[in-house]
Amino acid sequence: MKDIPGTVREQLSSAGLAAKLAPGSRVAIGVGSRGIANIATIVRAVVDWWKEQGMKPFIFPAMGSHGAATAEGQADVLAHYGIVEETMGCPIVSQLEVVSLGKTENGVEAFMDRKAYESDGVMLVGRVKWHTDFAGKIESGLFKMMAIGLGKFAGAQRYHTYAYRMGLETVIRSVGRQVLKSGKILGGLAILEDANHDTAQLTAVPVEVMEQREEELLALVKSWMGRIPVEALDVLVLDEIGKNISGAGMDTKVVNRSVHGETNLWPNAPRIERIFVRDLSSNTYGNGVGIGMADVIHDRILEKIDWTPTYINSLTASTPAAIRTPIHFPTDRLCLEKIWPTVGKFDPQEVTLGWIQNSLELGVLAFSENLLPEIRKNPMLEVIDGPRPMEFDAQGNLGRLENWTAQLGATFAARH
Repeated sequence: MKDIPGTVREQLSSAGLAAKLAPGSRVAIGVGSRGIANIATIVRAVVDWWKEQGMKPFIFPAMGSHGAATAEGQADVLAHYGIVEETMGCPIVSQLEVVSLGKTENGVEAFMDRKAYESDGVMLVGRVKWHTDFAGKIESGLFKMMAIGLGKFAGAQRYHTYAYRMGLETVIRSVGRQVLKSGKILGGLAILEDANHDTAQLTAVPVEVMEQREEELLALVKSWMGRIPVEALDVLVLDEIGKNISGAGMDTKVVNRSVHGETNLWPNAPRIERIFVRDLSSNTYGNGVGIGMADVIHDRILEKIDWTPTYINSLTASTPAAIRTPIHFPTDRLCLEKIWPTVGKFDPQEVTLGWIQNSLELGVLAFSENLLPEIRKNPMLEVIDGPRPMEFDAQGNLGRLENWTAQLGATFAARH
Protein backbone atom coordinates (compact mmCIF):
# COMPACT_ATOMS: atom_id res chain seq x y z
CA MET A 1 0.00 0.00 0.00
CA LYS A 2 1.58 3.27 -1.13
CA ASP A 3 -0.30 5.94 0.81
CA ILE A 4 -1.15 4.62 4.27
CA PRO A 5 -1.94 8.01 5.89
CA GLY A 6 -4.15 8.99 2.97
CA THR A 7 -5.99 5.66 3.07
CA VAL A 8 -6.54 5.93 6.82
CA ARG A 9 -7.93 9.45 6.44
CA GLU A 10 -10.23 8.40 3.61
CA GLN A 11 -11.52 5.33 5.46
CA LEU A 12 -12.17 7.06 8.78
CA SER A 13 -13.89 9.99 7.12
CA SER A 14 -16.20 7.75 5.08
CA ALA A 15 -17.15 5.68 8.13
CA GLY A 16 -18.37 8.70 10.10
CA LEU A 17 -16.75 7.61 13.36
CA ALA A 18 -16.69 11.17 14.72
CA ALA A 19 -20.34 11.91 14.07
CA LYS A 20 -21.51 11.23 17.62
CA LEU A 21 -18.81 13.28 19.34
CA ALA A 22 -18.61 16.96 20.13
CA PRO A 23 -15.38 18.85 19.38
CA GLY A 24 -12.92 18.52 22.22
CA SER A 25 -14.00 14.97 23.11
CA ARG A 26 -11.39 12.56 24.48
CA VAL A 27 -10.97 9.55 22.21
CA ALA A 28 -9.23 6.39 23.46
CA ILE A 29 -7.38 4.48 20.71
CA GLY A 30 -6.75 0.86 21.60
CA VAL A 31 -3.63 -0.76 20.08
CA GLY A 32 -2.56 -4.39 20.47
CA SER A 33 0.70 -6.27 20.89
CA ARG A 34 1.20 -8.07 17.57
CA GLY A 35 3.97 -7.41 15.07
CA ILE A 36 1.86 -5.65 12.45
CA ALA A 37 3.52 -4.16 9.38
CA ASN A 38 3.52 -0.35 9.37
CA ILE A 39 1.70 -0.24 12.70
CA ALA A 40 3.34 2.99 13.89
CA THR A 41 2.49 4.75 10.62
CA ILE A 42 -1.10 3.51 10.77
CA VAL A 43 -1.64 4.52 14.38
CA ARG A 44 -0.07 7.95 13.86
CA ALA A 45 -2.42 8.52 10.92
CA VAL A 46 -5.38 7.59 13.14
CA VAL A 47 -4.23 10.04 15.82
CA ASP A 48 -3.79 12.82 13.25
CA TRP A 49 -7.27 12.21 11.83
CA TRP A 50 -8.91 12.52 15.23
CA LYS A 51 -7.01 15.73 15.86
CA GLU A 52 -8.27 17.07 12.53
CA GLN A 53 -11.79 16.42 13.77
CA GLY A 54 -11.11 18.62 16.79
CA MET A 55 -10.80 15.72 19.25
CA LYS A 56 -8.25 14.89 21.94
CA PRO A 57 -6.96 11.38 21.28
CA PHE A 58 -4.82 9.20 23.51
CA ILE A 59 -3.48 5.69 22.98
CA PHE A 60 -3.84 2.79 25.39
CA PRO A 61 -2.66 -0.85 25.19
CA ALA A 62 -5.48 -3.27 24.37
CA MET A 63 -3.59 -6.51 24.85
CA GLY A 64 -5.04 -8.51 27.74
CA SER A 65 -2.25 -10.14 29.74
CA HIS A 66 0.63 -9.43 27.35
CA GLY A 67 3.67 -7.45 28.43
CA ALA A 68 3.88 -9.65 31.56
CA ALA A 69 0.47 -8.28 32.58
CA THR A 70 1.99 -5.02 33.86
CA ALA A 71 1.28 -1.45 32.84
CA GLU A 72 4.97 -0.80 32.25
CA GLY A 73 5.40 -3.98 30.25
CA GLN A 74 2.48 -3.16 27.96
CA ALA A 75 3.75 0.36 27.37
CA ASP A 76 7.15 -1.15 26.52
CA VAL A 77 5.54 -3.41 23.93
CA LEU A 78 4.03 -0.38 22.19
CA ALA A 79 7.29 1.51 22.49
CA HIS A 80 9.15 -1.30 20.75
CA TYR A 81 6.90 -0.76 17.73
CA GLY A 82 7.64 2.97 17.75
CA ILE A 83 4.38 3.88 19.47
CA VAL A 84 5.48 6.46 22.02
CA GLU A 85 4.25 9.97 22.81
CA GLU A 86 7.04 11.64 20.85
CA THR A 87 6.24 9.82 17.60
CA MET A 88 2.46 9.62 18.00
CA GLY A 89 1.84 13.20 19.07
CA CYS A 90 -0.54 12.19 21.87
CA PRO A 91 -0.39 10.63 25.35
CA ILE A 92 0.15 6.89 25.88
CA VAL A 93 -1.94 5.81 28.87
CA SER A 94 -1.08 2.34 30.20
CA GLN A 95 -2.67 0.96 33.36
CA LEU A 96 -4.47 -2.23 34.41
CA GLU A 97 -7.54 -1.02 36.32
CA VAL A 98 -10.83 -2.11 34.75
CA VAL A 99 -14.53 -1.35 34.99
CA SER A 100 -17.15 -4.10 35.07
CA LEU A 101 -19.66 -3.92 32.23
CA GLY A 102 -21.99 -6.55 33.66
CA LYS A 103 -22.49 -10.16 32.62
CA THR A 104 -23.31 -11.68 29.27
CA GLU A 105 -26.32 -13.93 28.75
CA ASN A 106 -24.11 -16.95 29.41
CA GLY A 107 -22.77 -15.51 32.65
CA VAL A 108 -19.38 -14.10 31.61
CA GLU A 109 -18.53 -10.79 33.29
CA ALA A 110 -17.16 -8.25 30.84
CA PHE A 111 -14.54 -5.61 31.62
CA MET A 112 -13.06 -2.49 30.06
CA ASP A 113 -9.89 -0.53 30.70
CA ARG A 114 -10.95 2.20 33.15
CA LYS A 115 -9.23 5.05 31.33
CA ALA A 116 -10.83 3.97 28.07
CA TYR A 117 -14.22 3.76 29.76
CA GLU A 118 -13.82 7.26 31.15
CA SER A 119 -13.15 8.69 27.69
CA ASP A 120 -15.89 9.97 25.39
CA GLY A 121 -15.39 7.14 22.93
CA VAL A 122 -13.17 4.16 22.17
CA MET A 123 -11.71 3.17 18.81
CA LEU A 124 -9.71 0.01 18.14
CA VAL A 125 -6.84 -0.42 15.69
CA GLY A 126 -6.01 -4.05 14.97
CA ARG A 127 -5.27 -6.72 12.43
CA VAL A 128 -8.01 -9.11 11.34
CA LYS A 129 -6.64 -12.63 10.80
CA TRP A 130 -7.14 -16.27 11.65
CA HIS A 131 -6.63 -17.39 15.24
CA THR A 132 -4.02 -19.97 16.18
CA ASP A 133 -6.24 -21.97 18.56
CA PHE A 134 -9.54 -22.45 16.73
CA ALA A 135 -11.41 -21.99 13.46
CA GLY A 136 -14.58 -19.89 13.18
CA LYS A 137 -16.28 -17.02 11.40
CA ILE A 138 -14.74 -14.54 13.86
CA GLU A 139 -11.25 -15.27 15.14
CA SER A 140 -8.54 -12.63 15.77
CA GLY A 141 -9.43 -9.02 15.11
CA LEU A 142 -11.40 -6.07 16.39
CA PHE A 143 -13.99 -8.18 18.22
CA LYS A 144 -11.30 -10.14 20.04
CA MET A 145 -9.53 -6.88 20.97
CA MET A 146 -12.83 -5.48 22.20
CA ALA A 147 -13.38 -8.56 24.34
CA ILE A 148 -10.03 -9.85 25.59
CA GLY A 149 -7.80 -6.85 24.83
CA LEU A 150 -9.95 -4.23 26.55
CA GLY A 151 -10.44 -6.51 29.55
CA LYS A 152 -6.77 -6.34 30.56
CA PHE A 153 -5.37 -9.14 32.73
CA ALA A 154 -8.54 -9.47 34.81
CA GLY A 155 -10.70 -10.02 31.75
CA ALA A 156 -8.27 -12.11 29.72
CA GLN A 157 -7.81 -14.62 32.52
CA ARG A 158 -11.54 -15.11 33.04
CA TYR A 159 -12.40 -15.22 29.36
CA HIS A 160 -9.91 -17.97 28.59
CA THR A 161 -11.17 -19.96 31.56
CA TYR A 162 -14.71 -19.79 30.22
CA ALA A 163 -13.42 -20.52 26.72
CA TYR A 164 -12.01 -23.83 27.91
CA ARG A 165 -15.61 -25.03 28.31
CA MET A 166 -17.57 -22.81 25.93
CA GLY A 167 -15.16 -22.24 23.05
CA LEU A 168 -13.20 -19.08 22.40
CA GLU A 169 -15.37 -17.82 19.53
CA THR A 170 -18.48 -18.02 21.75
CA VAL A 171 -16.73 -16.05 24.48
CA ILE A 172 -15.36 -13.47 22.04
CA ARG A 173 -18.78 -12.86 20.52
CA SER A 174 -20.71 -12.73 23.79
CA VAL A 175 -18.22 -10.51 25.61
CA GLY A 176 -17.86 -8.29 22.54
CA ARG A 177 -21.61 -7.78 22.39
CA GLN A 178 -21.64 -6.92 26.09
CA VAL A 179 -18.90 -4.36 25.54
CA LEU A 180 -20.91 -2.83 22.69
CA LYS A 181 -23.83 -2.35 25.09
CA SER A 182 -21.68 0.09 27.06
CA GLY A 183 -22.11 2.59 24.23
CA LYS A 184 -18.42 3.49 24.43
CA ILE A 185 -17.22 1.83 21.23
CA LEU A 186 -17.06 4.07 18.15
CA GLY A 187 -15.75 1.44 15.75
CA GLY A 188 -12.37 0.33 14.55
CA LEU A 189 -9.77 0.29 11.82
CA ALA A 190 -9.23 -3.24 10.50
CA ILE A 191 -5.76 -3.99 9.13
CA LEU A 192 -5.47 -6.79 6.58
CA GLU A 193 -2.11 -8.19 5.54
CA ASP A 194 -1.21 -10.27 2.51
CA ALA A 195 0.76 -13.51 2.38
CA ASN A 196 4.03 -11.55 2.49
CA HIS A 197 3.16 -9.71 5.73
CA ASP A 198 2.56 -6.43 3.90
CA THR A 199 -0.31 -4.02 4.50
CA ALA A 200 -2.90 -4.99 1.89
CA GLN A 201 -6.09 -3.26 3.03
CA LEU A 202 -7.25 -0.79 5.67
CA THR A 203 -10.97 -0.75 6.42
CA ALA A 204 -12.78 1.51 8.86
CA VAL A 205 -15.59 -0.39 10.55
CA PRO A 206 -18.47 1.57 12.16
CA VAL A 207 -19.75 0.17 15.44
CA GLU A 208 -23.17 -0.65 13.98
CA VAL A 209 -21.74 -3.35 11.66
CA MET A 210 -18.64 -4.53 13.52
CA GLU A 211 -19.62 -8.17 13.94
CA GLN A 212 -20.91 -8.70 10.41
CA ARG A 213 -18.12 -6.73 8.76
CA GLU A 214 -15.42 -8.60 10.65
CA GLU A 215 -16.80 -11.93 9.44
CA GLU A 216 -16.52 -10.66 5.87
CA LEU A 217 -12.98 -9.33 6.36
CA LEU A 218 -11.79 -12.55 7.99
CA ALA A 219 -13.11 -14.61 5.09
CA LEU A 220 -11.23 -12.33 2.70
CA VAL A 221 -7.91 -12.40 4.53
CA LYS A 222 -8.06 -16.18 4.94
CA SER A 223 -8.05 -16.40 1.15
CA TRP A 224 -4.70 -14.54 1.17
CA MET A 225 -3.10 -16.69 3.86
CA GLY A 226 0.56 -17.52 3.38
CA ARG A 227 1.32 -21.24 3.46
CA ILE A 228 4.30 -23.54 3.20
CA PRO A 229 3.68 -24.67 -0.39
CA VAL A 230 4.48 -28.39 -0.24
CA GLU A 231 2.37 -31.38 0.75
CA ALA A 232 4.62 -32.68 3.51
CA LEU A 233 7.93 -32.11 5.31
CA ASP A 234 9.96 -34.40 7.51
CA VAL A 235 11.65 -31.46 9.24
CA LEU A 236 10.65 -27.79 9.35
CA VAL A 237 13.30 -25.34 10.59
CA LEU A 238 12.29 -21.94 11.96
CA ASP A 239 14.91 -19.30 12.65
CA GLU A 240 12.72 -17.70 15.32
CA ILE A 241 9.41 -17.70 17.17
CA GLY A 242 7.85 -14.94 19.27
CA LYS A 243 4.71 -13.16 20.44
CA ASN A 244 5.32 -10.43 17.87
CA ILE A 245 5.08 -13.12 15.18
CA SER A 246 2.03 -14.98 16.47
CA GLY A 247 0.00 -15.20 19.65
CA ALA A 248 1.18 -18.80 19.88
CA GLY A 249 4.82 -17.94 19.12
CA MET A 250 4.48 -19.57 15.72
CA ASP A 251 1.34 -19.64 13.60
CA THR A 252 -0.24 -23.02 14.28
CA LYS A 253 -2.07 -23.00 10.95
CA VAL A 254 1.22 -22.55 9.10
CA VAL A 255 3.28 -25.14 11.01
CA ASN A 256 0.32 -27.54 11.55
CA ARG A 257 0.50 -27.78 15.31
CA SER A 258 -1.82 -27.06 18.21
CA VAL A 259 -1.08 -25.12 21.38
CA HIS A 260 -2.60 -28.10 23.21
CA GLY A 261 -0.11 -30.61 21.82
CA GLU A 262 -1.85 -32.11 18.77
CA THR A 263 0.06 -32.42 15.50
CA ASN A 264 -1.09 -32.14 11.88
CA LEU A 265 -4.71 -31.21 12.59
CA TRP A 266 -5.16 -28.38 10.04
CA PRO A 267 -6.21 -29.76 6.63
CA ASN A 268 -4.89 -26.82 4.58
CA ALA A 269 -1.34 -27.02 5.96
CA PRO A 270 1.34 -29.54 4.95
CA ARG A 271 1.93 -32.56 7.13
CA ILE A 272 5.01 -31.77 9.20
CA GLU A 273 6.70 -34.53 11.17
CA ARG A 274 9.26 -32.58 13.20
CA ILE A 275 9.83 -28.90 14.02
CA PHE A 276 13.20 -27.43 14.93
CA VAL A 277 13.22 -23.90 16.40
CA ARG A 278 16.53 -22.08 16.49
CA ASP A 279 15.91 -18.85 18.41
CA LEU A 280 13.52 -16.39 20.03
CA SER A 281 12.65 -13.14 18.30
CA SER A 282 14.25 -10.10 19.89
CA ASN A 283 10.80 -8.49 19.97
CA THR A 284 9.14 -11.15 22.13
CA TYR A 285 10.57 -9.79 25.41
CA GLY A 286 11.74 -13.22 26.48
CA ASN A 287 8.26 -14.71 26.14
CA GLY A 288 8.85 -18.32 25.13
CA VAL A 289 5.26 -19.31 24.39
CA GLY A 290 5.34 -21.73 21.47
CA ILE A 291 8.44 -23.75 22.37
CA GLY A 292 6.15 -26.60 23.38
CA MET A 293 5.05 -27.04 19.77
CA ALA A 294 8.63 -27.74 18.70
CA ASP A 295 10.26 -31.17 18.79
CA VAL A 296 13.78 -29.84 19.27
CA ILE A 297 15.20 -26.40 20.09
CA HIS A 298 18.62 -24.79 20.35
CA ASP A 299 19.97 -24.22 23.88
CA ARG A 300 20.17 -20.48 23.18
CA ILE A 301 16.38 -20.30 23.46
CA LEU A 302 16.34 -21.53 27.05
CA GLU A 303 18.99 -18.97 27.91
CA LYS A 304 16.80 -16.17 26.53
CA ILE A 305 13.42 -17.12 28.00
CA ASP A 306 12.00 -14.88 30.69
CA TRP A 307 9.79 -17.36 32.50
CA THR A 308 7.61 -14.77 34.30
CA PRO A 309 5.80 -13.42 31.20
CA THR A 310 5.95 -16.89 29.66
CA TYR A 311 4.13 -18.47 32.60
CA ILE A 312 1.64 -15.62 32.85
CA ASN A 313 0.77 -15.72 29.17
CA SER A 314 0.48 -19.50 28.96
CA LEU A 315 -1.54 -19.99 32.14
CA THR A 316 -3.83 -17.06 31.34
CA ALA A 317 -4.59 -18.61 27.95
CA SER A 318 -5.04 -22.09 29.49
CA THR A 319 -2.31 -23.51 27.21
CA PRO A 320 0.35 -25.08 29.48
CA ALA A 321 1.43 -27.48 26.72
CA ALA A 322 2.64 -24.51 24.67
CA ILE A 323 5.56 -23.91 27.06
CA ARG A 324 6.72 -27.46 27.68
CA THR A 325 10.48 -27.72 27.17
CA PRO A 326 11.41 -29.89 24.16
CA ILE A 327 14.68 -31.76 23.80
CA HIS A 328 17.51 -29.31 23.20
CA PHE A 329 21.13 -29.26 22.12
CA PRO A 330 23.91 -26.64 22.07
CA THR A 331 24.35 -26.43 18.28
CA ASP A 332 22.23 -26.40 15.14
CA ARG A 333 24.23 -29.31 13.79
CA LEU A 334 23.45 -31.48 16.81
CA CYS A 335 19.76 -30.53 16.76
CA LEU A 336 19.45 -31.67 13.16
CA GLU A 337 21.62 -34.76 13.55
CA LYS A 338 19.53 -35.90 16.52
CA ILE A 339 16.07 -35.17 15.10
CA TRP A 340 16.22 -36.35 11.47
CA PRO A 341 16.58 -40.08 12.30
CA THR A 342 13.20 -39.91 14.14
CA VAL A 343 11.16 -39.48 10.93
CA GLY A 344 11.38 -43.12 9.82
CA LYS A 345 14.09 -42.76 7.20
CA PHE A 346 17.60 -44.28 7.22
CA ASP A 347 19.18 -42.12 4.53
CA PRO A 348 19.49 -38.36 5.30
CA GLN A 349 19.31 -37.66 1.57
CA GLU A 350 15.70 -38.85 1.65
CA VAL A 351 14.68 -36.48 4.45
CA THR A 352 12.53 -33.61 3.17
CA LEU A 353 13.34 -30.33 4.83
CA GLY A 354 11.91 -26.82 4.77
CA TRP A 355 13.43 -23.69 6.28
CA ILE A 356 11.62 -20.44 7.06
CA GLN A 357 12.56 -17.28 8.88
CA ASN A 358 9.38 -17.47 10.97
CA SER A 359 5.75 -18.37 10.44
CA LEU A 360 4.86 -14.80 9.41
CA GLU A 361 7.61 -14.15 6.85
CA LEU A 362 6.86 -16.61 4.05
CA GLY A 363 8.01 -14.66 1.01
CA VAL A 364 11.29 -16.57 0.71
CA LEU A 365 11.65 -20.19 1.76
CA ALA A 366 14.33 -22.84 1.43
CA PHE A 367 13.76 -26.52 0.70
CA SER A 368 15.89 -29.63 0.39
CA GLU A 369 16.80 -30.55 -3.17
CA ASN A 370 14.63 -33.68 -3.12
CA LEU A 371 11.56 -31.41 -3.16
CA LEU A 372 12.56 -29.72 -6.42
CA PRO A 373 10.17 -31.73 -8.65
CA GLU A 374 7.21 -30.72 -6.48
CA ILE A 375 8.34 -27.09 -6.41
CA ARG A 376 8.65 -26.92 -10.18
CA LYS A 377 5.09 -28.18 -10.61
CA ASN A 378 3.72 -25.22 -8.62
CA PRO A 379 3.13 -22.15 -10.87
CA MET A 380 3.07 -19.92 -7.78
CA LEU A 381 6.69 -20.70 -6.97
CA GLU A 382 9.90 -19.38 -8.50
CA VAL A 383 13.30 -20.91 -7.89
CA ILE A 384 15.66 -18.02 -7.19
CA ASP A 385 18.84 -19.68 -5.95
CA GLY A 386 20.56 -22.95 -5.20
CA PRO A 387 21.53 -25.59 -4.66
CA ARG A 388 23.85 -24.62 -1.84
CA PRO A 389 25.92 -26.83 0.43
CA MET A 390 25.32 -27.07 4.15
CA GLU A 391 27.45 -24.46 5.90
CA PHE A 392 27.99 -24.51 9.65
CA ASP A 393 30.35 -22.17 11.45
CA ALA A 394 33.14 -23.34 13.74
CA GLN A 395 30.67 -23.73 16.59
CA GLY A 396 28.33 -25.91 14.55
CA ASN A 397 25.67 -23.28 13.94
CA LEU A 398 23.95 -21.94 10.83
CA GLY A 399 23.36 -18.37 9.75
CA ARG A 400 19.88 -16.93 9.34
CA LEU A 401 17.83 -17.64 6.26
CA GLU A 402 17.08 -13.97 5.68
CA ASN A 403 20.76 -13.21 5.20
CA TRP A 404 21.49 -16.06 2.81
CA THR A 405 24.76 -16.58 4.69
CA ALA A 406 24.26 -20.31 5.07
CA GLN A 407 21.84 -22.95 3.88
CA LEU A 408 20.83 -26.28 5.28
CA GLY A 409 21.85 -29.20 3.07
CA ALA A 410 21.54 -28.97 -0.71
CA THR A 411 18.64 -26.54 -0.90
CA PHE A 412 16.56 -24.56 -3.30
CA ALA A 413 14.81 -21.35 -2.33
CA ALA A 414 11.38 -20.50 -3.62
CA ARG A 415 9.51 -17.23 -3.59
CA HIS A 416 5.73 -17.11 -3.71
